[in-house]
Amino acid sequence: MIFSFLALAVALIWTGLLLGRDFFWLARVADHAPCPTPAHWPSVIAIVPARNEAEVIGSTVSSLLAQDYPGDFSVILVDDGSADATADIARAVAGSLDRLEVTAAPPLPNGWTGKLWAVSHGIASASTRGTADTRCPDYLWLTDADITHTPDALRNLVLRAEAGDYVLVSRMALLRCQSFAERALIPAFVFFFQLLYPFRAVNNRRRTIAAAAGGCMLVSRPALEAAGGIAAIRTALIDDCALGAALKRQGNIWLGLSRDTVSIRPYPNFIDVGAMISRSAYAQLGYNPLLLLGTLLGLALTYLAPPLLAIFGQGPTRWLGLLAWLIMAALFQPMLRLYKRSPFWGVVLPLIASYYGAATFWSAWQHQRGRGGQWKGRVQAALR
Repeated sequence: MIFSFLALAVALIWTGLLLGRDFFWLARVADHAPCPTPAHWPSVIAIVPARNEAEVIGSTVSSLLAQDYPGDFSVILVDDGSADATADIARAVAGSLDRLEVTAAPPLPNGWTGKLWAVSHGIASASTRGTADTRCPDYLWLTDADITHTPDALRNLVLRAEAGDYVLVSRMALLRCQSFAERALIPAFVFFFQLLYPFRAVNNRRRTIAAAAGGCMLVSRPALEAAGGIAAIRTALIDDCALGAALKRQGNIWLGLSRDTVSIRPYPNFIDVGAMISRSAYAQLGYNPLLLLGTLLGLALTYLAPPLLAIFGQGPTRWLGLLAWLIMAALFQPMLRLYKRSPFWGVVLPLIASYYGAATFWSAWQHQRGRGGQWKGRVQAALR
Protein backbone atom coordinates (compact mmCIF):
# COMPACT_ATOMS: atom_id res chain seq x y z
CA MET A 1 0.00 0.00 0.00
CA ILE A 2 2.81 2.43 0.84
CA PHE A 3 4.31 1.95 -2.63
CA SER A 4 0.96 2.71 -4.23
CA PHE A 5 0.77 6.03 -2.36
CA LEU A 6 4.40 6.73 -3.27
CA ALA A 7 3.69 6.07 -6.94
CA LEU A 8 0.64 8.34 -6.84
CA ALA A 9 2.71 11.05 -5.15
CA VAL A 10 5.48 11.04 -7.77
CA ALA A 11 2.94 11.01 -10.60
CA LEU A 12 1.22 14.05 -9.08
CA ILE A 13 4.56 15.82 -8.54
CA TRP A 14 5.56 15.50 -12.18
CA THR A 15 2.09 16.33 -13.44
CA GLY A 16 2.27 19.48 -11.31
CA LEU A 17 5.68 20.36 -12.76
CA LEU A 18 4.32 19.77 -16.26
CA LEU A 19 1.32 22.04 -15.84
CA GLY A 20 2.59 24.48 -13.22
CA ARG A 21 5.79 26.17 -12.08
CA ASP A 22 5.33 28.73 -14.88
CA PHE A 23 6.20 26.14 -17.56
CA PHE A 24 9.87 26.53 -16.63
CA TRP A 25 10.82 23.52 -18.76
CA LEU A 26 10.00 25.11 -22.13
CA ALA A 27 13.52 26.63 -22.29
CA ARG A 28 12.48 29.38 -24.67
CA VAL A 29 15.27 31.63 -25.91
CA ALA A 30 14.30 35.28 -26.34
CA ASP A 31 17.51 37.11 -27.19
CA HIS A 32 16.43 39.68 -29.74
CA ALA A 33 13.15 41.34 -28.89
CA PRO A 34 11.83 43.85 -31.46
CA CYS A 35 12.56 46.98 -29.43
CA PRO A 36 12.50 50.60 -30.62
CA THR A 37 15.81 52.40 -31.01
CA PRO A 38 16.32 54.94 -28.20
CA ALA A 39 16.66 58.60 -29.09
CA HIS A 40 19.89 58.64 -27.10
CA TRP A 41 22.07 55.61 -26.48
CA PRO A 42 22.95 55.49 -22.77
CA SER A 43 26.55 55.19 -21.60
CA VAL A 44 27.85 51.81 -20.42
CA ILE A 45 30.95 50.57 -18.63
CA ALA A 46 31.65 46.83 -18.51
CA ILE A 47 33.21 45.48 -15.29
CA VAL A 48 35.11 42.19 -15.60
CA PRO A 49 36.56 40.58 -12.42
CA ALA A 50 39.37 38.17 -13.31
CA ARG A 51 41.52 35.89 -11.18
CA ASN A 52 43.98 33.55 -12.90
CA GLU A 53 42.05 33.56 -16.16
CA ALA A 54 44.94 33.49 -18.65
CA GLU A 55 43.35 30.54 -20.48
CA VAL A 56 40.18 32.42 -21.44
CA ILE A 57 40.68 36.15 -20.90
CA GLY A 58 41.93 36.88 -24.41
CA SER A 59 38.71 35.66 -26.03
CA THR A 60 36.57 37.46 -23.45
CA VAL A 61 38.29 40.83 -23.84
CA SER A 62 38.29 40.52 -27.63
CA SER A 63 34.52 39.98 -27.66
CA LEU A 64 33.95 42.99 -25.42
CA LEU A 65 36.15 45.30 -27.46
CA ALA A 66 34.38 44.15 -30.65
CA GLN A 67 30.96 45.42 -29.48
CA ASP A 68 29.27 47.59 -32.12
CA TYR A 69 27.47 49.66 -29.49
CA PRO A 70 26.62 53.18 -30.77
CA GLY A 71 26.87 54.92 -27.37
CA ASP A 72 29.76 55.59 -24.97
CA PHE A 73 31.23 52.26 -23.94
CA SER A 74 34.40 51.16 -22.19
CA VAL A 75 35.71 48.15 -20.28
CA ILE A 76 37.38 47.86 -16.88
CA LEU A 77 39.10 44.57 -16.12
CA VAL A 78 39.87 44.07 -12.44
CA ASP A 79 42.85 41.80 -11.87
CA ASP A 80 41.96 40.05 -8.63
CA GLY A 81 45.39 38.96 -7.42
CA SER A 82 46.19 36.77 -10.42
CA ALA A 83 49.36 34.70 -10.31
CA ASP A 84 49.38 34.21 -14.09
CA ALA A 85 49.46 36.49 -17.13
CA THR A 86 45.78 37.49 -17.01
CA ALA A 87 46.43 41.24 -16.96
CA ASP A 88 49.21 41.13 -19.57
CA ILE A 89 47.09 39.11 -22.00
CA ALA A 90 44.19 41.54 -21.61
CA ARG A 91 46.48 44.51 -22.30
CA ALA A 92 47.99 42.77 -25.32
CA VAL A 93 44.55 42.09 -26.80
CA ALA A 94 43.55 45.72 -26.36
CA GLY A 95 46.73 47.00 -27.97
CA SER A 96 46.58 50.74 -28.49
CA LEU A 97 42.83 50.95 -27.89
CA ASP A 98 41.90 53.17 -24.95
CA ARG A 99 38.59 51.37 -24.48
CA LEU A 100 40.11 49.00 -21.90
CA GLU A 101 41.47 49.81 -18.46
CA VAL A 102 43.20 47.12 -16.40
CA THR A 103 43.31 47.76 -12.67
CA ALA A 104 44.43 45.66 -9.71
CA ALA A 105 42.02 44.98 -6.87
CA PRO A 106 43.31 45.92 -3.40
CA PRO A 107 43.83 43.10 -0.88
CA LEU A 108 40.61 41.32 -0.01
CA PRO A 109 39.13 42.67 3.26
CA ASN A 110 37.17 40.60 5.75
CA GLY A 111 33.46 40.36 5.07
CA TRP A 112 33.67 40.24 1.26
CA THR A 113 33.78 37.46 -1.32
CA GLY A 114 36.60 37.88 -3.80
CA LYS A 115 34.50 38.39 -6.90
CA LEU A 116 32.25 41.01 -5.34
CA TRP A 117 35.22 42.90 -3.93
CA ALA A 118 36.73 42.99 -7.41
CA VAL A 119 33.44 44.15 -8.93
CA SER A 120 33.12 46.85 -6.27
CA HIS A 121 36.65 48.06 -7.02
CA GLY A 122 35.86 48.13 -10.73
CA ILE A 123 32.78 50.27 -10.13
CA ALA A 124 34.85 52.61 -7.95
CA SER A 125 37.49 52.84 -10.70
CA ALA A 126 34.79 53.84 -13.16
CA SER A 127 34.22 57.01 -11.16
CA THR A 128 37.74 58.20 -11.99
CA ARG A 129 37.75 57.26 -15.67
CA GLY A 130 37.10 59.53 -18.64
CA THR A 131 34.95 62.64 -18.74
CA ALA A 132 32.40 63.77 -16.20
CA ASP A 133 29.66 62.10 -18.25
CA THR A 134 31.36 58.71 -18.64
CA ARG A 135 32.36 58.61 -14.95
CA CYS A 136 28.69 58.19 -14.12
CA PRO A 137 27.49 55.69 -16.72
CA ASP A 138 23.82 54.95 -17.13
CA TYR A 139 24.47 51.21 -17.02
CA LEU A 140 27.09 48.84 -15.66
CA TRP A 141 27.62 45.64 -17.64
CA LEU A 142 28.76 43.01 -15.15
CA THR A 143 30.22 40.06 -17.01
CA ASP A 144 32.57 37.22 -16.14
CA ALA A 145 36.07 36.55 -17.39
CA ASP A 146 35.01 33.31 -19.10
CA ILE A 147 32.07 34.74 -21.10
CA THR A 148 32.21 35.76 -24.76
CA HIS A 149 29.56 37.87 -26.49
CA THR A 150 28.52 38.42 -30.07
CA PRO A 151 29.17 41.98 -31.37
CA ASP A 152 25.51 42.97 -30.99
CA ALA A 153 25.15 41.66 -27.42
CA LEU A 154 25.38 45.00 -25.61
CA ARG A 155 23.16 46.73 -28.15
CA ASN A 156 20.44 44.11 -27.58
CA LEU A 157 20.78 44.28 -23.80
CA VAL A 158 20.36 48.05 -23.81
CA LEU A 159 17.44 47.92 -26.25
CA ARG A 160 15.59 45.54 -23.96
CA ALA A 161 16.44 47.52 -20.82
CA GLU A 162 15.33 50.82 -22.30
CA ALA A 163 12.15 49.46 -23.91
CA GLY A 164 11.01 47.62 -20.78
CA ASP A 165 12.28 50.12 -18.22
CA TYR A 166 14.29 47.33 -16.60
CA VAL A 167 16.80 48.00 -13.84
CA LEU A 168 18.42 44.63 -14.59
CA VAL A 169 18.63 42.65 -17.83
CA SER A 170 20.44 39.33 -17.54
CA ARG A 171 21.09 36.53 -19.99
CA MET A 172 21.96 32.97 -19.04
CA ALA A 173 25.06 32.11 -21.06
CA LEU A 174 25.15 28.97 -23.17
CA LEU A 175 27.49 26.82 -21.11
CA ARG A 176 30.31 24.78 -22.63
CA CYS A 177 29.09 21.29 -23.49
CA GLN A 178 31.91 19.37 -25.17
CA SER A 179 33.50 16.85 -22.80
CA PHE A 180 31.52 13.76 -21.80
CA ALA A 181 31.06 15.14 -18.28
CA GLU A 182 29.74 18.41 -19.69
CA ARG A 183 27.36 16.63 -22.08
CA ALA A 184 26.05 14.51 -19.21
CA LEU A 185 25.65 17.21 -16.56
CA ILE A 186 25.60 20.75 -17.93
CA PRO A 187 22.11 20.83 -19.55
CA ALA A 188 20.67 19.64 -16.24
CA PHE A 189 22.40 22.53 -14.46
CA VAL A 190 20.33 25.03 -16.43
CA PHE A 191 17.21 22.84 -16.15
CA PHE A 192 17.48 22.78 -12.34
CA PHE A 193 18.21 26.51 -12.24
CA GLN A 194 15.02 27.22 -14.17
CA LEU A 195 13.09 24.90 -11.87
CA LEU A 196 14.29 26.90 -8.86
CA TYR A 197 13.87 30.28 -10.57
CA PRO A 198 11.22 30.09 -13.33
CA PHE A 199 12.09 32.90 -15.70
CA ARG A 200 8.45 33.93 -16.23
CA ALA A 201 8.09 34.43 -12.48
CA VAL A 202 11.40 36.30 -12.25
CA ASN A 203 10.29 38.65 -15.02
CA ASN A 204 6.88 39.30 -13.44
CA ARG A 205 6.99 42.47 -11.33
CA ARG A 206 4.12 41.19 -9.16
CA ARG A 207 6.01 38.04 -8.16
CA THR A 208 8.61 38.07 -5.39
CA ILE A 209 10.93 35.45 -6.90
CA ALA A 210 14.10 37.02 -8.28
CA ALA A 211 17.29 35.79 -9.94
CA ALA A 212 19.95 36.69 -12.46
CA ALA A 213 22.73 34.98 -14.40
CA GLY A 214 26.09 36.33 -13.26
CA GLY A 215 27.87 35.91 -16.58
CA CYS A 216 25.90 38.70 -18.23
CA MET A 217 24.05 41.37 -16.24
CA LEU A 218 23.24 44.86 -17.48
CA VAL A 219 22.53 46.91 -14.35
CA SER A 220 21.06 50.38 -14.00
CA ARG A 221 23.66 52.35 -12.05
CA PRO A 222 21.12 54.56 -10.22
CA ALA A 223 19.09 51.48 -9.21
CA LEU A 224 22.22 49.73 -7.95
CA GLU A 225 23.13 52.75 -5.85
CA ALA A 226 19.58 52.91 -4.47
CA ALA A 227 19.86 49.23 -3.50
CA GLY A 228 23.00 49.93 -1.47
CA GLY A 229 25.55 49.08 -4.14
CA ILE A 230 27.58 45.89 -4.35
CA ALA A 231 28.35 46.24 -0.64
CA ALA A 232 24.73 45.26 0.10
CA ILE A 233 25.44 41.70 -1.11
CA ARG A 234 29.17 41.55 -0.29
CA THR A 235 29.02 38.14 1.47
CA ALA A 236 26.83 36.38 -1.09
CA LEU A 237 28.23 33.27 -2.75
CA ILE A 238 25.29 33.15 -5.17
CA ASP A 239 25.88 36.78 -5.94
CA ASP A 240 23.87 36.96 -9.17
CA CYS A 241 20.62 35.87 -7.55
CA ALA A 242 21.32 38.07 -4.54
CA LEU A 243 21.78 41.03 -6.89
CA GLY A 244 18.60 40.10 -8.74
CA ALA A 245 16.65 40.12 -5.47
CA ALA A 246 18.11 43.47 -4.43
CA LEU A 247 17.34 45.11 -7.77
CA LYS A 248 13.83 43.69 -8.09
CA ARG A 249 12.98 45.76 -5.04
CA GLN A 250 13.97 48.79 -7.12
CA GLY A 251 12.08 48.01 -10.34
CA ASN A 252 11.49 45.55 -13.16
CA ILE A 253 14.08 42.87 -13.95
CA TRP A 254 14.39 40.45 -16.88
CA LEU A 255 16.18 37.11 -17.19
CA GLY A 256 16.36 34.92 -20.28
CA LEU A 257 18.29 32.18 -22.02
CA SER A 258 20.83 32.95 -24.71
CA ARG A 259 22.61 31.34 -27.64
CA ASP A 260 24.86 34.33 -28.32
CA THR A 261 26.36 34.79 -24.85
CA VAL A 262 28.65 31.80 -24.36
CA SER A 263 30.71 30.45 -21.48
CA ILE A 264 34.09 29.13 -22.61
CA ARG A 265 35.21 27.74 -19.25
CA PRO A 266 36.00 24.03 -19.67
CA TYR A 267 34.92 21.31 -17.26
CA PRO A 268 36.89 18.32 -18.60
CA ASN A 269 35.72 15.67 -16.13
CA PHE A 270 33.05 14.86 -13.56
CA ILE A 271 35.17 16.14 -10.67
CA ASP A 272 35.38 19.58 -12.31
CA VAL A 273 31.61 19.80 -12.80
CA GLY A 274 31.07 18.53 -9.27
CA ALA A 275 33.34 21.25 -7.90
CA MET A 276 31.35 23.87 -9.81
CA ILE A 277 28.08 22.55 -8.35
CA SER A 278 29.35 22.13 -4.79
CA ARG A 279 30.88 25.60 -4.63
CA SER A 280 27.50 27.17 -3.91
CA ALA A 281 25.02 24.30 -3.41
CA TYR A 282 25.01 24.45 0.38
CA ALA A 283 24.82 28.24 0.29
CA GLN A 284 21.60 27.83 -1.76
CA LEU A 285 20.19 26.00 1.28
CA GLY A 286 21.24 28.74 3.68
CA TYR A 287 23.80 26.40 5.30
CA ASN A 288 20.87 24.67 7.00
CA PRO A 289 21.32 20.92 7.76
CA LEU A 290 17.56 20.35 7.91
CA LEU A 291 17.10 21.89 4.48
CA LEU A 292 19.95 19.73 3.24
CA LEU A 293 18.19 16.60 4.53
CA GLY A 294 14.89 17.72 3.04
CA THR A 295 16.54 18.46 -0.30
CA LEU A 296 18.20 15.05 -0.51
CA LEU A 297 14.95 13.29 0.40
CA GLY A 298 13.08 15.45 -2.11
CA LEU A 299 15.53 14.56 -4.87
CA ALA A 300 15.18 10.88 -4.05
CA LEU A 301 11.39 11.06 -4.12
CA THR A 302 11.14 13.20 -7.25
CA TYR A 303 13.88 11.70 -9.42
CA LEU A 304 14.85 8.25 -8.10
CA ALA A 305 11.46 6.88 -7.07
CA PRO A 306 9.85 7.00 -10.57
CA PRO A 307 12.33 4.64 -12.31
CA LEU A 308 12.53 2.35 -9.28
CA LEU A 309 8.75 2.06 -9.14
CA ALA A 310 8.54 1.56 -12.91
CA ILE A 311 11.12 -1.24 -12.83
CA PHE A 312 10.26 -3.02 -9.60
CA GLY A 313 6.62 -2.08 -9.01
CA GLN A 314 3.52 -4.12 -9.84
CA GLY A 315 0.24 -3.15 -11.48
CA PRO A 316 -0.86 0.51 -11.01
CA THR A 317 2.29 1.23 -8.99
CA ARG A 318 4.46 0.36 -11.97
CA TRP A 319 2.34 2.38 -14.42
CA LEU A 320 2.28 5.47 -12.21
CA GLY A 321 6.04 5.26 -11.76
CA LEU A 322 6.48 4.90 -15.51
CA LEU A 323 4.18 7.87 -16.13
CA ALA A 324 6.24 10.05 -13.79
CA TRP A 325 9.47 8.89 -15.45
CA LEU A 326 8.13 9.64 -18.93
CA ILE A 327 6.97 13.13 -17.92
CA MET A 328 10.38 13.75 -16.35
CA ALA A 329 12.17 12.73 -19.55
CA ALA A 330 9.78 14.78 -21.69
CA LEU A 331 10.25 17.96 -19.64
CA PHE A 332 14.02 17.69 -20.10
CA GLN A 333 13.78 17.58 -23.90
CA PRO A 334 13.61 21.36 -24.65
CA MET A 335 16.83 21.91 -22.68
CA LEU A 336 18.49 18.98 -24.43
CA ARG A 337 17.53 20.48 -27.80
CA LEU A 338 18.99 23.83 -26.77
CA TYR A 339 22.29 22.09 -26.02
CA LYS A 340 21.98 19.77 -29.06
CA ARG A 341 22.09 16.64 -26.96
CA SER A 342 20.44 13.27 -27.57
CA PRO A 343 16.89 12.79 -26.22
CA PHE A 344 18.23 9.72 -24.45
CA TRP A 345 19.66 11.92 -21.69
CA GLY A 346 16.09 12.52 -20.55
CA VAL A 347 15.82 8.85 -19.60
CA VAL A 348 18.88 9.03 -17.36
CA LEU A 349 17.89 12.29 -15.64
CA PRO A 350 17.41 10.30 -12.37
CA LEU A 351 21.11 9.38 -12.43
CA ILE A 352 22.07 12.96 -13.26
CA ALA A 353 19.95 14.24 -10.37
CA SER A 354 21.66 11.73 -8.09
CA TYR A 355 25.02 13.21 -9.01
CA TYR A 356 23.71 16.68 -8.17
CA GLY A 357 22.46 15.35 -4.85
CA ALA A 358 25.89 13.90 -4.08
CA ALA A 359 27.54 17.21 -5.01
CA THR A 360 25.14 19.06 -2.71
CA PHE A 361 26.02 16.72 0.16
CA TRP A 362 29.73 17.22 -0.63
CA SER A 363 29.16 20.99 -0.55
CA ALA A 364 27.78 20.71 2.98
CA TRP A 365 30.63 18.40 4.01
CA GLN A 366 33.23 20.83 2.69
CA HIS A 367 31.54 23.67 4.53
CA GLN A 368 31.69 21.74 7.81
CA ARG A 369 35.42 21.18 7.20
CA GLY A 370 35.97 24.91 6.70
CA ARG A 371 36.49 24.56 2.95
CA GLY A 372 33.16 25.81 1.63
CA GLY A 373 32.84 27.97 -1.46
CA GLN A 374 36.32 27.28 -2.77
CA TRP A 375 37.24 29.25 -5.86
CA LYS A 376 40.71 29.96 -7.23
CA GLY A 377 42.37 29.12 -3.94
CA ARG A 378 39.93 31.01 -1.71
CA VAL A 379 37.60 29.51 0.88
CA GLN A 380 34.73 31.99 0.77
CA ALA A 381 31.89 30.27 2.62
CA ALA A 382 33.90 30.67 5.83
CA LEU A 383 32.65 34.23 5.81
CA ARG A 384 29.20 33.02 6.84
